[in-house]
Amino acid sequence: MKVLIACEESQTITKAFRLLGHEAFSCDLLPCSGGHTEWHYQCDVFEVIDKGWDLMVAHPPCTMIAGSSVQWLSHPEDKELPFEERRPHPKYPNRRKDMEESIEFVKRLYDCNIERVAIENPVGLLGTRWRKADQIIQPYQFGDEATKTTCLWLKNLPLLKHTKIVGKGERTLFASGKSHPKWYADAFANAKTKQGRQTLRSKTFQGIADAIANQWSKKSDNIIVKQLNLF
Repeated sequence: MKVLIACEESQTITKAFRLLGHEAFSCDLLPCSGGHTEWHYQCDVFEVIDKGWDLMVAHPPCTMIAGSSVQWLSHPEDKELPFEERRPHPKYPNRRKDMEESIEFVKRLYDCNIERVAIENPVGLLGTRWRKADQIIQPYQFGDEATKTTCLWLKNLPLLKHTKIVGKGERTLFASGKSHPKWYADAFANAKTKQGRQTLRSKTFQGIADAIANQWSKKSDNIIVKQLNLF
C-alpha cells in the first residue's frame, strides 16, 4: 500500500506502516525528527496529496480548533453577550478567521480523492463546526499508561479495536491545584519554546500507531525487519 501520514514530523505512524512492508511517507511543514528524511515530504500536504495514495492518516494542527482555543475567540468583557455580538479578542483579533481556515483545511483533507482517510484531533470545535467524531480513543486502551483524549473522523475505515487496556498513567499536580497527565506536564518542562511544546504534545503514542498500522492495512507476512534499518 501507498500510505501518506499527513502533518507528522515524528514519523511514529510512518515507521509502524514501514515495519509491515508498506510504502509509507510522512509529510509536514517541519523537518522530520524520526531520522528518515528519505520517507519525508517537507512541504504543504496538498503538494503531494494526488500521488496515488491508498490511505491517508492526517493530524491537522489543533491550535485554532482545540477546545482550549475557544477562550481566545471573543473579548473577555463580552462573555454575557450572544456569540455573534461579541467583539474579537484584543490579543488575537484574527482568531475567528484562523479558526474557520483550520476547519476548512480539515474538510479539504477529508474530502480529497484518497479512498480511505482518517483525521485525528483532540476534542474541540470540529465536533460542533463540522461533524461528530466517529470514535474517541485513549492511549491506555492500546498499551500505553497515559490519557490523551483523541477523536477520529473516518472515511471508509473501521473503528480501531482496543489492543491492551492498562492503567491511565501518572498525573502531575501543580501548586494551583490543577493537574495534567505526566507526559503532558513533561512536555512543558522539557521544551524551551512554544513550538517545541506543541511538537512534543502532538506525538502519537506507540500503541495507537501500531494499532493504526495493523488494523488499517493488509499485513505483509514476509518482512525481514532488520533489513529496513528503522531505528
